[in-house]
Amino acid sequence: MAIDLKSLSPKELQSLIANAQSQMHDAKSHQIQEVRKKIDTLLGNAGLTLADVYPTRGGGKAGKGGKRAVVAPKYRNPEDPSQTWSGRGKRPLWFVAALKRRGVTADSLLIEGAAKGKGVSKKAAKKATRRKTRRG
Repeated sequence: MAIDLKSLSPKELQSLIANAQSQMHDAKSHQIQEVRKKIDTLLGNAGLTLADVYPTRGGGKAGKGGKRAVVAPKYRNPEDPSQTWSGRGKRPLWFVAALKRRGVTADSLLIEGAAKGKGVSKKAAKKATRRKTRRG
């Protein structure tokens, strides 16, 4: 079934895209269900659980001792609230991009109730703002 896309109007193309995306979503959901059934069958036949096959690692490096404590998120991406950062480790790209915008500071990205202090310093936030003004 070949469709001549050049003959379609923008409205028809948009409708075709929406239908294709819906069909893709349905196909993906069906594929996930089928894979889950296969995995459940394999695990059941072997008398195992998913936790047996994929044990949790606890966030620590192998051979370095016990589990590390999970740190509560401190910063939240205002454009995508599902993205958070504890303030430890390398800064996520969304955090760096947010600091480059005018008027955005590390404090403005804090999650309500998160403690100020450690993490990104005011000096670092100012430095990021200065870099932006120099670039244009």
